[in-house]
Amino acid sequence: MTNATSISDHWGKGDVYARILDTMKRAGLNPDTVTVEQLAPVDHFHARGFPATVELADALPVSRGDRLVDIGCGLGGPARYLARRFGCEVDGIDITAPFVEAANKLSELVGMQDDVRCVHGDGQKLPFKDATFDGGYTQHVTMNVPDRAAFFAEAFRVLKPGAFFALTEHGLGETGAPHHPVPWSEDGSGAYLMRPADTVAVLERAGFAGIEVTDTGAKYVEGYKRAMDMARKGETPVFGVHILLGPQAPQIVQNAARNIEERRTHPVQIICVKPG
Repeated sequence: MTNATSISDHWGKGDVYARILDTMKRAGLNPDTVTVEQLAPVDHFHARGFPATVELADALPVSRGDRLVDIGCGLGGPARYLARRFGCEVDGIDITAPFVEAANKLSELVGMQDDVRCVHGDGQKLPFKDATFDGGYTQHVTMNVPDRAAFFAEAFRVLKPGAFFALTEHGLGETGAPHHPVPWSEDGSGAYLMRPADTVAVLERAGFAGIEVTDTGAKYVEGYKRAMDMARKGETPVFGVHILLGPQAPQIVQNAARNIEERRTHPVQIICVKPG
């Protein structure tokens, strides 16, 4: 099994769309009338989910008519949100084929198939022409990227001069290896965390400038603990990302919070630009 296959299989196997559709119905949502907002508890499949996407979007200089690239688009929730909010188009790419299939079906379900297009592929070798996009972003993907230099170089290549590039990730902390399982790895395999300062250095070598780093750890701990509290009270919603995390979801969430508190991981948001 290749490394790419093992990482893909970690995130999603089988008919992910059917699983989402079944849970949607059990939650009382009508697939014929479901909205982008109603999909948000599931299709923003990254740390803190939809609120994190909104906060990132608040910081991005997106204009109507822009064309963006979402590297590691997952189920397409962030792409649909940005396309709807800003009146832009988004091309997504993800290494997990069942996610890509689900992303395109969900876009069609809410009538956004012309605004959001997702393809199966690897962020370390993007299938797009040079200087295609007005901006790009990647949310909690780089923890599974073995060649960070190639990943950032490809992002730089497909962006137009003056375009922004944004990423959120769990960086490596200062006090030791993370406790597992975590969202991106059950046992440490397929994980390639870097300290934020090292990530900045790789971005600079790729050619990016104006690099701004924001520590997001406290917000993530708050979000994880809120989910843990809901689980203890038996208030976990039927329709949520836990349906994709599987039976280890409670332990995954606990470890994610513990790792940040023990400074084993260091979540950050980074925004930079390709010089014009």
